[in-house]
Amino acid sequence: MSSQIFLFEQPERFTVGTVGQPGERTFFIQAQSGSRLISVSLEKTQVQALADRLLYTIRDIKQNNPSLSFSRLVKDDAPLSTPIEEEFRVGVIGLAFDAEQGLIQVDFQAINEGSDQEPEFIDVDDLTGDQDILRVLITPSEADRFSKRAFIVVGAGRQPCPFCGGPIDLRGHLCPRSNGYRR
Repeated sequence: MSSQIFLFEQPERFTVGTVGQPGERTFFIQAQSGSRLISVSLEKTQVQALADRLLYTIRDIKQNNPSLSFSRLVKDDAPLSTPIEEEFRVGVIGLAFDAEQGLIQVDFQAINEGSDQEPEFIDVDDLTGDQDILRVLITPSEADRFSKRAFIVVGAGRQPCPFCGGPIDLRGHLCPRSNGYRR
């Protein structure tokens, strides 16, 4: 079976959001251009890591390319576009910067269901694999807006325990640092 590559070059919307209640949320990333909409699901930690890495990349771009202009985009606080239908679950995320176009390339590769071992990286120039890939090319300004929203979405979940850092459920929390007593 051959892989599908979903390419969005400067999409109208590139965003992150969740479906469900805290503790049971599913995280989605959506890319949309016109009526074309792709939704992929991923883990909360992947969203956090992507947002961190995008901000690091933006800082690096500003330092190495001071001639590039950045603009502040309007905050995107709209809900995810519907219908929310998962195209695939993300396994590996790759980032690259195209200096000629001034765009950040973000690749989301599907989980390899048939293998126990996940690849450690995506070769952004080689798309001959058998996994589906969502490739989004965005401006550094769009990456900044995405990261800010991602931090808000990730932070909107359950509060962390001040002792062990694990999430606290509404029913309480069996904290390993307090010998299993509820906090």
